[in-house]
Amino acid sequence: MNADLFTALHTPLTAVIVLLLGAIFLFIQNKLRMDTVALVVMLAFCLSGILTVEDVFAGFSDPNIILIALLFIVADGLVRTGVAYQVSEWLMHVANNSETKVLILLMLSVAGLGSFMSSTGIVAIFIPVVLVICQQMHISPKRLMMPLSMAGLISGMMTLIATAPNLVVNAELVRTQAGRFDFFSFTPIGLIVLVLGVFYMLLARRWLASPEQHNPQETARYSFNDLIESYQLHRRIKRFVVLADSDFIGQNVEELHLRANYGLNILAIERWKRFRPIFMAASLGKEEIRHKDLLMMDISQPDLDLSEFCRTHHLELAPIRNVHFSEQAKSIGMAEITPIPDGSAVGKSAVQLRFRSHYGLNIIGIKRNGELLQGNLAEEILKVGDLLLVVGQWKLLQQLRDKTKSFFLLSYPSEIDKAVPAASQAWHAIFAIATMVLLMVTGVVPNVVAALIACLMLGKFRCIDAKSAYASIHWPSLILIVGMMPFSIALQKTGGVDLAVDFMIHTVGTMGKHWMLISLFMLCAVVGLFISNTATAILVAPIAISMAQQLQLSPMPFAMTVAIASSAAFMTPISSPVNTMVLGPGGYKFADFVKIGVPFTLLVMLVTVFCIPLLFPF
Repeated sequence: MNADLFTALHTPLTAVIVLLLGAIFLFIQNKLRMDTVALVVMLAFCLSGILTVEDVFAGFSDPNIILIALLFIVADGLVRTGVAYQVSEWLMHVANNSETKVLILLMLSVAGLGSFMSSTGIVAIFIPVVLVICQQMHISPKRLMMPLSMAGLISGMMTLIATAPNLVVNAELVRTQAGRFDFFSFTPIGLIVLVLGVFYMLLARRWLASPEQHNPQETARYSFNDLIESYQLHRRIKRFVVLADSDFIGQNVEELHLRANYGLNILAIERWKRFRPIFMAASLGKEEIRHKDLLMMDISQPDLDLSEFCRTHHLELAPIRNVHFSEQAKSIGMAEITPIPDGSAVGKSAVQLRFRSHYGLNIIGIKRNGELLQGNLAEEILKVGDLLLVVGQWKLLQQLRDKTKSFFLLSYPSEIDKAVPAASQAWHAIFAIATMVLLMVTGVVPNVVAALIACLMLGKFRCIDAKSAYASIHWPSLILIVGMMPFSIALQKTGGVDLAVDFMIHTVGTMGKHWMLISLFMLCAVVGLFISNTATAILVAPIAISMAQQLQLSPMPFAMTVAIASSAAFMTPISSPVNTMVLGPGGYKFADFVKIGVPFTLLVMLVTVFCIPLLFPF
């Protein structure tokens, strides 16, 4: 064994290992996007000559990549037709005021929907639902956000298409002609883990926060008054009346240069027209100021002398009350949003994102780690977990809810009209997805063809359109998968898989079959702390299947262990985007995930290691 290891270190395997460690380092450092790292990896393999160009770009011709892209579109159809939101509202209605009932129904609903759509997408949908429930029940979001993320991860263990690692492992089985998983092969073990997760969270929730520890600052604000108090808007927002001799009259908003000269940002203009006030809050750049206009401004410079400013420009400071926004509820709305992990907004300011131009909304408050940020919010660099309070027209807030590439909506006041673009087509969407599942279960056509049929049906029924379909595909995830695939090929061609298999066989091979499954589970758990669960599956699946073949055992239990372990990313907030998404809204710390996630990961490992051989004999 030592001789083999020494020899391996003097082969191209060394370069592959160095490249793999470099990729892991870049993932941990988190300065480059993960899909960018994947592209760099592909370039390195091409230039090094370790793999051929065909091997490096083989992932782009893999049907599973197309299948994953199509499933993003299917998930978007569920959101656009309101199916996902209807489930959310049903949950709120049925749960009533029982926290235990809420937790059980929440986890069952998320796991059920997540079996057929992206776990990231379903968790994003349910975050505002959970915040509403916490507000109504007067409990801390900590009590329910962790069950939400856990159910999202468990949903990946329910069906073949539930998560990318399942498809990756199945593709490796097919490639090596070692077998294949059926659509519901994962369901028995997933149901066991789901039941275990529900009972576990009913007990473990007390470790996060007790019902009495409810803090209004930690929950979503579902009235304007609450949002104003929470973000202390009375200190930042002022109203100014334009007097008859003001030099503002006749100039448009852009010409005033208020942001550059005074650190002021006009959020809205209130103007009397035909004996009633109208409220303008979008596309104000070219709007001309008139006499008696009421200008609502955000003041980013707290030391600005407002009295002198008013004297200079002949304005009059008007009082602003909490109820003022409520009086304009038909025209203007507020919402809390947060940057999506690995999205384009992280690391940029609102100015760099051209936030107001792109979304038609204004950022009037930012919370980071529970603290309100001061100063010029437009220049503040956004970070993962930031809570942003935005204001603007209701229709623009509703549009933002569907734009999930950079931000997702955390909460909104109850006044908002929760419309969806294709609500009338909900039953058509359900029929299309049911058809897809039926075709996948029966095996009449390949899975990718079944998904393509469903997408075409969704388009035919006007559940989706071409623009929304292309926009719904999360391209960074696809590039990450394609970019990590060369590692699997390179480790096999350079003998890395054989070396790892020999090491594991010599280490645990004599200890019994269950110990081999435990070692694979632990390997996935450790590797998954540093890289995505999809990349983990890509790297470990060949090792697991090769190990089974060398021991002349069925590769099915080994492959299933890798798939389940790859989805069991419960231990840290960075193990999965699902965990990262609930970090801010739940008010969690890193230690909370360790405290809850590590014991549950060990429980899942024990359950799966002993249950999988019963379902898939050696």
